[in-house]
Parts: sequence; C-alpha cells; structure tokens
Amino acid sequence: MTQLEREIATSIIEALSLEVPVDEFDPEAPLYGDRYGLDSIDMLEIAVVVSARYGVELRSDDVESRNVFTSLRALATHVARHRTQ
Repeated sequence: MTQLEREIATSIIEALSLEVPVDEFDPEAPLYGDRYGLDSIDMLEIAVVVSARYGVELRSDDVESRNVFTSLRALATHVARHRTQ
C-alpha cells in the first residue's frame, strides 16, 4: 500500500466508522459492495472527504467517477492525478 493509499484508507475508515485496521484495507478490493459493506451513501461521504482533504471533486454525473470508486487503488490514482493540496 502506498502512502497516499494509506492516508485515504485511514480517512475512509474514520469517516465511515469502519472496523477495519488500515493494514487490512485491501487496495485492490472493490469499495462498493460486499467486502466493506459500503453503499452509494458511503461513496458520497468518501467523495466529501476526498474533496475536503485533497481538493479533488468527484461528481456523480461524471462517468469517470464510477471507475474511481472501483477500489482504493483506483481512488488514490485519481487523487494523485488531480489533487490541488
């Protein structure tokens, strides 16, 4: 796990009160669905956290946003490319 992936995973865990140690947060696992039990409301919360911390806006009407939430790694890659902070 990269440093950015660890930071984002920590933010997700804190924001959503997940009972997953950051070291066990699989960067390749899907964010949405069974593994972590996250749903569309959780994705909105993650988008808010990412926007506030990294200045990266994720919009629901953006086709690319769907791909961004496929995994922690995909999200971190997107943040690395678009961050302003």
